Amino acid sequence: MALNMTSRNVVKKVLAVETPEGAGARVRRSIGSATLRNLTPFLLLDHFHVSEGAGFPDHPHRGQATVTYMLEGSSRHEDSAGHSGTIQTGGVQWMCAGKGIIHAEMPVHGKNVPEPRGLQLWVDLPKNVKMTEPTYQELDPEAIPVAYPEGKDGNISIKVISGKSHGVESPVRPLGGCWYFHVMMNNGATMFQDIPAGWTAFVYILKGALSVGESGPVNDAFHTLVLSNENGETGVRLTAATNDTSFVLVAGEPLDQTVFQYGPFVMTNQEEIQRTLMDYRTGRNGFEKAHTWKSKIGNM
Repeated sequence: MALNMTSRNVVKKVLAVETPEGAGARVRRSIGSATLRNLTPFLLLDHFHVSEGAGFPDHPHRGQATVTYMLEGSSRHEDSAGHSGTIQTGGVQWMCAGKGIIHAEMPVHGKNVPEPRGLQLWVDLPKNVKMTEPTYQELDPEAIPVAYPEGKDGNISIKVISGKSHGVESPVRPLGGCWYFHVMMNNGATMFQDIPAGWTAFVYILKGALSVGESGPVNDAFHTLVLSNENGETGVRLTAATNDTSFVLVAGEPLDQTVFQYGPFVMTNQEEIQRTLMDYRTGRNGFEKAHTWKSKIGNM
């Protein structure tokens, strides 16, 4: 814990409005929407739920990491590098697309099965590792460590998906700096989370209400709160205004590079995007299986 606990504050507040996405999916998008862009290194944040019959069959990525965290239900994953698995409620999949990968993400439906709901975060990769080999890490719920700042019988629990919180460290090792916490608090509970100096940070409220800083206003569910980044601020103070308040706190090292995005391809200039499209069309430089690989789960 930092000795000097000077809190960041909210500098921008964005309501993530629920909208249809494809056939059968509904998404609350904040980062990546018209109202919240250029929040390096973060490219997109979707709070999704998917009805039966919908899903995300085979599609490519290059140049970013995708982080899928299941809040309810489960989702299956399969990719062209040979990885496959099922993300259960409370589990996470951290996929670094690197120079190229094709994958499918298909929610699991059935009798007495909760409708799949979760968060997907896209994190830009530093320019010098955009063309690295793809990697994939999946953690079941029991493999994600939990910090209890007040002890296990207290009013705060912090799932440490990546990074460090209150003496607990995640086994996830993403390229570039990125901390990701899922916090649950009861009314009146307060905590201070250290954040590395200079890092971009935001909070997304899943349920309940929350104030930020020493005397900030109360913010309701489905708002993304962009935090200040001033010299001397060592972290953020967070206080729950209702019982069962639930939110994610995410922080990452900003990248001094431009973002050139064409759908699922994220590079740093137009020439690199054109080269990516050519690589995908011709099946090379990471997309060797682009026209031959088909997932089982996306083509059932």
